[in-house]
Amino acid sequence: MAERADDLHQLMDRRRSVRMLSDEPVPVGLIEAAVRTASTAPSGAHQQPWQFIAISDPATKREIRLAAEAEERINYEEHRMNDAWQHELAPLGTDWHKEFLEIAPWIVVLFEERYGIRDDGSKRTHYYVKESCGIAAGMFITALHNMGLATLTHTPTPMAFLTKLLGRSSHERPFVLFPVGFPVEDCQVPRLARKPLDQVLTIIGPDPQ
Repeated sequence: MAERADDLHQLMDRRRSVRMLSDEPVPVGLIEAAVRTASTAPSGAHQQPWQFIAISDPATKREIRLAAEAEERINYEEHRMNDAWQHELAPLGTDWHKEFLEIAPWIVVLFEERYGIRDDGSKRTHYYVKESCGIAAGMFITALHNMGLATLTHTPTPMAFLTKLLGRSSHERPFVLFPVGFPVEDCQVPRLARKPLDQVLTIIGPDPQ
């Protein structure tokens, strides 16, 4: 068990958010496999309040890029993101240009279902929607990394344009957007250090073994 745990940690410790994505094709079967894995996530009352929308159509990807860049340009240049926020982002080298949204072979948008719709059209309450979708998103990222694909969690704020652009229902709300593909051969990512275990884990009580 310890060996399996260490193997998984070493695999995931190599994961990075990648913005330099190739246009190399990715078979749809791999996207389907990642969504199947994500959908094994626990959810409030087992209602699975998520919808994954996978887009490979070039015209739609371009529309998403243009709309996302319009919002992000306001964030960066008109200071919808305050100075402190932009200061924290500066070492990552990000700006409002999001060309990866058009280059990546796939964009996958995870929508949260704020409530369900029964067959008779009545509403069904969903519980712990954001928590459930957050877990599913993490498992989706893990599945992609495990198969050798790269992605980036992108949340252009606000994201309401995705609901209209993708023709989604009013009870769905965009949660996070994932460009998915292979890294380019000369891909560069920031050299980041993750917090050591003693900064993220507190143990209360003795080791039971």
